Amino acid sequence: MTPADLAAAPTLPPGLSPEAQALWHAKKGNWEQSHNIAQDIHTKHGSWIHALLHLIEGDVGNAHYWFAKAGKSAVKIAEIEELWQEIATEILDHE
Repeated sequence: MTPADLAAAPTLPPGLSPEAQALWHAKKGNWEQSHNIAQDIHTKHGSWIHALLHLIEGDVGNAHYWFAKAGKSAVKIAEIEELWQEIATEILDHE
């Protein structure tokens, strides 16, 4: 599955990792569901997704905390789409 496939899926595809599920929900505007999933992913990928979600929310300070936990450079709110693509590419390459 590619990031474009994930983004275009009208319903949650079966068999996805929690990381990919969180990304799908984020893309569909289901922030709360995505955040609930991300909170239970205690890895650098989970922290990276968490950073994305707080950028979407507009909470830049909290996003910076999660970027640091993920070991990633922070990005600006204007770069949310590119960030989603970057994270999705990395996650889906490991599915």
